[in-house]
Amino acid sequence: SRVSGLHDEPYGEAPMTDEIYELSCNLDDMTGEELGFAMEVLLSAGALDVYTLPIGMKKNRPGVMLNVLCRPEKREELVRLLFLHTTTIGVRETRHDRYILRREEETMQTPFGPVRGKSVEGYGVRRSKPEYEDLRRIALEQGISLRQAREAILRKDEKA
Repeated sequence: SRVSGLHDEPYGEAPMTDEIYELSCNLDDMTGEELGFAMEVLLSAGALDVYTLPIGMKKNRPGVMLNVLCRPEKREELVRLLFLHTTTIGVRETRHDRYILRREEETMQTPFGPVRGKSVEGYGVRRSKPEYEDLRRIALEQGISLRQAREAILRKDEKA
């Protein structure tokens, strides 16, 4: 995929873009279990995101629109999986240019063990957050809420 700065600006301000595709189909004859399984398979195969939207279909049937976001090189594989794991007879494809923030993964040492996190920056924005799985582990081990685990990690990070 292409990632580029559009023009020279101070660090953290250069816009970054890439190209993604949205694959979508409408479904009104799948069980929740089948749909959930299809979503898992698509994510495991490299989809950037998979989500559903409730829609009304012909003959007044409720249905869902299944959307898959992917990089250009994953399109063919994900279309094949959509036909294999759903009841659709057609997949729509739309190309999108996407504005993105620079991402960096980091691991911080805490009294609760290593905690992975992601930092993003650009467009005058800078933020970071710990990975859910590590917060979950800490919350379960310590018998505290997810929010309390996040707050404990952020307090430890501020003192460093």
